[in-house]
Amino acid sequence: MSAADLMPGWKQYIDRNAGPLYLSIVEALADSIRRDEIHEGDRLPPQRAVAKALGTDLTTVTRAFAEARRRGLIEATVGRGTFVRVGATETRWRNAGRAVVDLTMNLPPIPENPSLQQLIQNDISRILRRQDLHALLSYRVTGGTSEERQLGAGWMKPMLGARPADEILVVPGAQSAMSAVVSTLAAPGDVIVTDRFTYPGIRTLAAQFGLLLAGVDSDREGMVPDLLDRACRQHRPRMIYCTPTIQNPTTATMSLVRREAILAVAKAHNVQILEDDPYSLLLDQPPPALAALDPSRVFYVSTLAKVLSPGLRLAFLVAPQDAVQRMSSAVRAISLTCSGLMTSLVARWMQDGQAQAIVQAIRTELRLRQAAARAILGDGHCMHPDGPHVWLKLPDWWGSVDFVSYARRQGLGLVPSTVFTVEGEPAQRVRIALGSAPTLDSLEASLHGVVSVLQHKRSPGYTDIV
Repeated sequence: MSAADLMPGWKQYIDRNAGPLYLSIVEALADSIRRDEIHEGDRLPPQRAVAKALGTDLTTVTRAFAEARRRGLIEATVGRGTFVRVGATETRWRNAGRAVVDLTMNLPPIPENPSLQQLIQNDISRILRRQDLHALLSYRVTGGTSEERQLGAGWMKPMLGARPADEILVVPGAQSAMSAVVSTLAAPGDVIVTDRFTYPGIRTLAAQFGLLLAGVDSDREGMVPDLLDRACRQHRPRMIYCTPTIQNPTTATMSLVRREAILAVAKAHNVQILEDDPYSLLLDQPPPALAALDPSRVFYVSTLAKVLSPGLRLAFLVAPQDAVQRMSSAVRAISLTCSGLMTSLVARWMQDGQAQAIVQAIRTELRLRQAAARAILGDGHCMHPDGPHVWLKLPDWWGSVDFVSYARRQGLGLVPSTVFTVEGEPAQRVRIALGSAPTLDSLEASLHGVVSVLQHKRSPGYTDIV
């Protein structure tokens, strides 16, 4: 899209609006997206060309582009320019009608046995009887107590092996942990290499901290080492972000050989790795984490949100020894500390074995749900027998956003591939979260509904009326 094509409309929009010029430019851009004058993935004119066409200075346009990026409208890709962000039109599928069954949130199913409601009621009552209320409701030490860090070390031992407790921080959720790592190791304009289809949380962090994402294509085992090597040569990234086990959304899981190859590439380019590992404990025998294979290079995040409950707001951040203090300072700046009440509840569960029992119940239920999904949806989709989601492949006549919009009108909430796409064309897929349906029966009914939508051949004009 050239400045000559786009700028006349922007000029008219800006002339009609009062207020700071840089904000009017942002609103003109947003209006062009809403009116389908420019589309997801379209390249915008260079900032100098925009400034010249609008008769303003480069500083104003740079400020406008920075604000547009903060709002999630555009993304800058190293060496390629500025593009309309994939996902900038997400309101199209989010507002297409209220879903009756929401399969958008990657939640663990709530087990019936043990009963979480009963456990929470009983154990919080015991905690309040045995511990000082003032201490439970007060500010706590950043990173957790020595006892809580030791519990974390035992919890993550299946993936990390023996890890010193003083290299572990207890933090209020994985996003806080990732924020601490990203904000400490990278500066605005730096590049993070990730999967081309990646967890939306890292996209949010990149936008917030002014970082650039470069996507690497994957196979069934995740990032392809040769392509990662090429990306590192081209972009000289500050870090690599990956989810080696049951990747979100593709479900790819790295073998030991692949993990070693990824670490070899990172070592060759002297790049640190942010390893996001929310799902490994869903496996009976988790593979070794990248952080276990190279503790000095990898920052490791393990959340309880996907294996116990997101309501606990608790995760562990494991850092190389020489970086622990910096991470602790960053966590303090971002989120200060964890909830004393929730941390005490989790500690009690880990000590008496209830946490492990809950994980086992969630494992069993997810395996039943994955088996049902395979039976109903068939093969040809990306699935993991222990995972919480499906990366559904669409037939040729469906685009990702159109499919999700139509499914929502039928009462089904799904997530389009645009949400996960770092760069390039979005995959013709959608993600189905299996854990958020209240029961297996309700999930099966919803999956049959998905099949009906898959089989529906939309009319050529459907896009025009979404």
